[in-house]
This record gives sequence, structure tokens and C-alpha cells, in this order.
Amino acid sequence: MFIDTHTHLYADTFSEDRDLVIQKAIEAGVTKMLLPNIDKDSIEGMFALEQKYPANCFPMMGLHPTSVEEDWEEQLAIVQKHLFARKFVAVGEIGIDLYWEESYKAQQVEAFIRQINWAKELDLPIVIHARSSFPEIFEVLDKHNDERLRGVFHCFSGTVEDVQKIQSYGGFLFGIGGVVTFKKSGLEEVVKNIPLDQLILETDSPYLAPTPHRGKRNESAYIPLIADKISNIFEISVAKIGELTTANAENLFFKS
Repeated sequence: MFIDTHTHLYADTFSEDRDLVIQKAIEAGVTKMLLPNIDKDSIEGMFALEQKYPANCFPMMGLHPTSVEEDWEEQLAIVQKHLFARKFVAVGEIGIDLYWEESYKAQQVEAFIRQINWAKELDLPIVIHARSSFPEIFEVLDKHNDERLRGVFHCFSGTVEDVQKIQSYGGFLFGIGGVVTFKKSGLEEVVKNIPLDQLILETDSPYLAPTPHRGKRNESAYIPLIADKISNIFEISVAKIGELTTANAENLFFKS
């Protein structure tokens, strides 16, 4: 059994075959799919999936850093309203993304901090999006780390030094997806330095499909391909990888 800890199943790219995609995932042993929120426009579709598949689809609530623009205060108010109205598995996805531009960098940092504080207040894990922003992310976490801070670095693709820094916070896991199957990603060598009790699996679908589907639409049914790669890295069975990563995900997202 597997858990896809990060999938955008509500995305338009699944509009023609969303139910089939979910069924394929379940048949592949991926029985739980965690849905990160993006902004106010993704909430309705995310909730609809939860209502239709209450045993399989589990929403988070947060404001994605690339959605932090002129209306970011309005967007955050909507996130806050939902967060404090009902239960979610996490606050996410949140963080800092400086890959495309830095014009809203200060606002991204402020939005990140506010959502960290809400997560602490609600005793929820955070799901961090870090793209071209590890120094900025670490600067925030250095100031806000305490025993309530926990979560995952989603779609982790950092260095061994980044791993060591993240481990110093004490409460974070590493979300590993399709990138680990890419021959030239370098992630395989980094993952060797992460204990198995700190790893969880994700697709980030529809993005970053693992080999041999690279460049095509990703989906949750491909989680076993990622597990297979990790099993090769650690030289243990795919079944054991499924067992360990599922336990890690359960402890982070469903024990709070």
C-alpha cells in the first residue's frame, strides 16, 4: 500500500478522465492521495474530490508562493477562513519560489510566516514548496523553529548540505518524486544520505512524471515506479519501501 502525499488531481489536465486516474491509482495500491491547495480557485475542485472520494482524497489548505501577487492578503484571508473552519491534513502547499521572478519576494516571505504560525496554532504539519529559495526558506525556519514545527519539503531536490540543514530542525521529512528516476538529476546520490524513516513518496502530478513516462502527464498510479527506484537505492524490497513510507506519511499527516 502506498500514499501519494502530493498530487494536484483537481487540475484541468485531469478533467476528461479524473475518475479513471483515481481508480488506476487505487488499483496500483495508492489508496490515499493528498491534495495541496494552490489558491482560492483550486478550493472548490479540491473539496469536490474529497466529497466524492472521502476514503482516498485528503485536502490541505494553503496559499502557493507563486500565487502570492497583488491580491495576496485577500487570498490569505480565504485560506485562514477555511483552515480554522474544519480539519485538514496539512497547511500547504506554502513556501517561497524565486525561480520565475522575485517581485513579490517580501510578500511570499510574509505569507509563509503567517501560514507557519497558523499551522502551529492548529497543530498541523506544513508542506513546503522551495524552488530557488533554500537560503530564504532556512532563514524563516531558523526564526520560527520550535517543537510544534513539523512537515515535509515537498519535491525535494536539494543537496546533501540542504539535507543536513533540514534535519537540524528535527521535525521534517523529505518528499521524493519522479525526479529521483531521472538519470542526470543527481538526486539518487543525495537520497542515499536520508534515512528511510525520513522519506515519503509523492508524484506532484500532473508534473514531473517518473521514467519511463518523463515528459508526459504524471499521475498517482506511478508512485510504485518511484518506490521501485528507492528500493534499488537502498537495496530492499518495494513492499518494504511502501510499508515504511506509508507509515511515515501516516504519522505526519494523520496522527495529529
